[in-house]
Amino acid sequence: MAEENLGYILKFQPFQSVIDEGFWHRLSSLKLNKWGIDESPMPITGFFAPCSHQQVSNHLTLLTESLPLDSTEISQAPDLSRGNRNKCPVPGVLYNTNTLEGFKALDKQSLLKAEAGKIWENIHSGKAEGNCSLLLRFVVVSFADLKNWKFHYWFAFPALVLDPPATLVSLKPASQWLSSEEAKALSAACNEWRSTTITTDVPYFLVSITSNAKVSIRHLTEWESIQQDNHKVLFGFYDPCNLPNNPGWPLRNYLALISSRWGLGKVHLLCYRESRGFADMTLSVIAEASISVSHEWMSSQSIPKAVGGEKRSRCISLATTMDPNRLAIQAADLNLKLMRWRALPSLDLNTLSNTKCLLIGAGTLGCQVARILMAWGVRKITLLDSGKVAMSNPLRQSLYTQDDCLNGGEFKAIAAVRSLKKIYPAVEAESVVMAIPMPGHPVPVPEEQKVLEDCKRLEDLVDSHDAIFLLTDTRESRWLPSLVCANANKIAINAALGFDTFLVMRHGAGPFRSIEGSVAEELNSLDADMQNLSHADMQKGQRLGCYFCNDVVAPQDSTANRTLDQQCTVTRPGLAPIASSIAVELLVGILHHPDRIYAGAEFSNSPNNGTIEQPLGILPHQIRGLLSQFSQMTLVGHASSSCTACCSTVVAEYRSRGMDFLLQAINHPTYLEDLTGLTELKKSADAFYLDFDDDVEDNDDDYVEI
Repeated sequence: MAEENLGYILKFQPFQSVIDEGFWHRLSSLKLNKWGIDESPMPITGFFAPCSHQQVSNHLTLLTESLPLDSTEISQAPDLSRGNRNKCPVPGVLYNTNTLEGFKALDKQSLLKAEAGKIWENIHSGKAEGNCSLLLRFVVVSFADLKNWKFHYWFAFPALVLDPPATLVSLKPASQWLSSEEAKALSAACNEWRSTTITTDVPYFLVSITSNAKVSIRHLTEWESIQQDNHKVLFGFYDPCNLPNNPGWPLRNYLALISSRWGLGKVHLLCYRESRGFADMTLSVIAEASISVSHEWMSSQSIPKAVGGEKRSRCISLATTMDPNRLAIQAADLNLKLMRWRALPSLDLNTLSNTKCLLIGAGTLGCQVARILMAWGVRKITLLDSGKVAMSNPLRQSLYTQDDCLNGGEFKAIAAVRSLKKIYPAVEAESVVMAIPMPGHPVPVPEEQKVLEDCKRLEDLVDSHDAIFLLTDTRESRWLPSLVCANANKIAINAALGFDTFLVMRHGAGPFRSIEGSVAEELNSLDADMQNLSHADMQKGQRLGCYFCNDVVAPQDSTANRTLDQQCTVTRPGLAPIASSIAVELLVGILHHPDRIYAGAEFSNSPNNGTIEQPLGILPHQIRGLLSQFSQMTLVGHASSSCTACCSTVVAEYRSRGMDFLLQAINHPTYLEDLTGLTELKKSADAFYLDFDDDVEDNDDDYVEI
């Protein structure tokens, strides 16, 4: 301390404020869910600690726990009655306005004066001696623009102004002002005070030093008894300031208490500071100050002038972190991002988030697939269904509740999208309410135009999406989507359920597919007899089959003249989640494979497993599971030249005749069989079995019925 500064007015480093992001999170939640338009002042708590670094001052900080808790939160919160050496509590009040205009118009100086009046009242009533944190009251005025996630705020730390101001007589590091024995004893006493649960967060205290260098620290309430001891007394306080020649702001109201309550004119002050969590007598400062306030100033009826308001308000924008959608994105993708750390560095989150998925069917399979897609980071999902939510659905179909069943039931597609957005607000989900035209379900002439419009709408939907999931209840409802996908060369994933069996498969590329800029004819001319297929055959470029490639009959009405259990998909409850999960995993595998839709079928013993990177494992064609035996098989089936959905003959006819072809396929059950040659194939088979039966009749003894 330079000698020329001695005798000058005692100056203080202003308190500085810091607001943690969690404070704004909680304030936003309270504003939206509890406070509404209520602008009543709210009690809050700030926190500070003694300076702990030679070059950096500590601040008063607002944290998540600064805002009040409701009864439920209080019961679940940790015990806050235990002292925390890094969180000395300071009482404050928050005025949160409803508009920016209200924030600007609020009389901030009146609020500052009102809080200063409370401090003055607490000093003269003696309340501040029992709870010395009341000397550090503060005010925050804020406006939360939750639309743009901007927060305007203004701080005030009311300080009573001495009249006349205190003057500085001397100021030295505590290690120089005290003897070595006293400094050592004071360090030990302060460390004990700061480590004791009931005193660690008490910011003002008295230090008694005896003639034989014994030091004790006392509460302010013990002032009367200390006077009788005739010991050296220091008025200590937690000093957040790091400056060697100035004390921090908390001293101002302490001097007001000392002068008006105890009538002292000259005092020795301990500006307590720390280093590495322990008392530091080199960093701590002891100052001698002279106080000579007027008699009028000491009257409890006259509130002194107060200072301490920040010169200007501040604004912080947290749009990138506070928007609920952004927060949901960050939280939802946490698992995926952690997967990329070590388990799956090649995971392509951009591809997943930009892939547009069309789910045809919003039943048991559709609900599960949609949720798992979101978990994988897929953000663009369209659900297509014409049905309504029935009372039997919510238990098996995870996106619906009983409320969706009321008044005849909400359309499944609409209810599913609404549910997805509740689960994850940032999902770009859309609903399409329409029926899929089906072979075997003839269309009356008056309804033909509506059916053709549905066909055209389905074409447009397939064209605008990257991957299509076939998840409907009936076989025939998958025919038109399979055909349209084959024509557009789109990724198609099929999932089908039995009672305890499931099939998940990816359709192969279409018969007229673009390869290196040229259009190739259908590559395979073999049937789909899986007994004769081998992995070697697969590598020769044969196209993988679709859901209908193994059929020898055209799709037809599968629900007519059937009992209820034959019309509905009756399955074990655990089957749909298993099949749905595998279906989504299959899509993710395709999106990460270098050949995408053209990738050949792979097995666990595929020869290329050691040469081609497969971060997600093999990419099979079909997965068939049997839940009763907890078994699963990976199979392959090549495209059939007689397939009613994806062979070159059918796709070519669809391309040339368009809607006329679709109407004929829907209205005439045998048309597709005639077109693809299945009719002739069945005739040949029937003739073969007739010849076989004749042979059997000649040798009855050799025939055993199984």
